[in-house]
Amino acid sequence: LALLLGLAAVAALVWTDRLCQRAADGRIFRSPTAVPANDVALVLGTSKLMANGRTNLHFTQRITAAAKLYNAGKVRHLLVSGDNHIASYDEPTDMREALMAAGVPESAITCDYAGFRTLDSVMRANSVFGLHQFTIVTEEFHCPRAVWIARQRGLEAIAFAAPDLQSKRWTWRVKAREIAARAWCAVDLYVLHRQPKFPGPY
Repeated sequence: LALLLGLAAVAALVWTDRLCQRAADGRIFRSPTAVPANDVALVLGTSKLMANGRTNLHFTQRITAAAKLYNAGKVRHLLVSGDNHIASYDEPTDMREALMAAGVPESAITCDYAGFRTLDSVMRANSVFGLHQFTIVTEEFHCPRAVWIARQRGLEAIAFAAPDLQSKRWTWRVKAREIAARAWCAVDLYVLHRQPKFPGPY
């Protein structure tokens, strides 16, 4: 029985991973010259600093990619979505300040303070900010899941991928974590039909 359960779990992980990849096929772009233009880009949040106080390179990668997309004229506005569940932790404000430091005008940036998860950020882009078509900005490994969520909810989304960090230790750890996240995402989308924690303004 344990063997059968183990095989079933592996099969489920493989199936959800392929389902995610198929949903994003042809919708992920890596060059500003190749990505189609959209009015708005949704920049997915992460913490500015790691637990040890060092700069979070995931944050840096996403900010760099978002600024590059804006400066290339491929979007006119950036919606930065992240976690701000307590006063001392504010991903959207950190992203806005970093983007302004990179040359993006404040008037071209809107903050979503209730992007607690990828699902929340993507769905709130539509339910709160009225977006149906937009470009998602995040790292390569994260793009397929974000696009999958958008497409499953009937939204026209593409992604501009920031390069993944280059480290064997990082690569295997993140790949394993992302495969698990995709499996749980399938449960959210097809079984629980989960909604954002705050589907309306926050």
